[in-house]
Amino acid sequence: MIYTCTMNPAIDLFVSTINYEPLIVNRTSEEDIQPNGKGVNISFILKKLGIENIALGFSGGFTGMFIEEELEKKGIKTEFVRVEGTTRINVFTHVESKNIEYKLVNRGPLINLEQVNELFSKIDQLNEDDILFVSGSNPRGVTDEVIVEIAKLSKKNKFKLVLDTSSEVVLESLKYNPYCIKPNNEELAKWFEKESLTDEELSYYGKKLVGMGAEIVLLSLGGEGCLLFTKEESLYVNAPKGKVINTACSGDTLLGTFIGSLKKELKLEEALKEAVAAGSSTAFSPGLTDFSDVEELKKQMEVKKITIEQENINV
Repeated sequence: MIYTCTMNPAIDLFVSTINYEPLIVNRTSEEDIQPNGKGVNISFILKKLGIENIALGFSGGFTGMFIEEELEKKGIKTEFVRVEGTTRINVFTHVESKNIEYKLVNRGPLINLEQVNELFSKIDQLNEDDILFVSGSNPRGVTDEVIVEIAKLSKKNKFKLVLDTSSEVVLESLKYNPYCIKPNNEELAKWFEKESLTDEELSYYGKKLVGMGAEIVLLSLGGEGCLLFTKEESLYVNAPKGKVINTACSGDTLLGTFIGSLKKELKLEEALKEAVAAGSSTAFSPGLTDFSDVEELKKQMEVKKITIEQENINV
């Protein structure tokens, strides 16, 4: 079974207003409410691919219930740990007259040790037949050490761990040999204390993560495509062109589609191509991709093997 874990899920409220002025009532012209969180998005993507999965994480109040209900409407089983407080609501306000967006991202509920241990108990039941995605930021009360403990459980119980978090705790988790990690170029630079990375350095440090313990490194380059590294392979695929509407969930789509494609026994190169096309499709859509344009987008793409010149890298 595949499990997703979203420790700090959210409801995203998107609104548009013609003007946004202080001290008056600003009425919206459009509004949309979506359940969100990296693992939540991956659950939706896997289900769209016909892959059954179970959503884990922390859920509080009526907002947490809404997210669980939306998942269950799509046939996704949920096993969230119920917590006090309310799962967060994030507000994104587009001001039409100025064509700018304001983003308000809330903290979410405070998680206590008993609730963290309850989540550990659920994860400790996974075995070598399972895959677990741990994606996104931590809520209050959950430290990076929790990620390390989950990595330890993956090593002990032999389930496949997929990590997608910007935290440097990923580096500490590599000694437990996660199945797949998905940094982007900015996160990779931060982890290795660089302001930015050249193309050669991206490949060098991406491959270095494999040497440090990751089985697969999926290095997202946004609109430039994606790099993939394993012990045997170093690959690059370009991203297709299109009108970008919202990139917020494209990385989740990429990761979910990639692991889902491997689960469906696609070859590594084809899974990479499928994933980047799907991620781009989400970026070109108001919500998550429906995969209807993926085959057409793939016609713009080519997977290439790359060579890493380690002796030319200044580390």
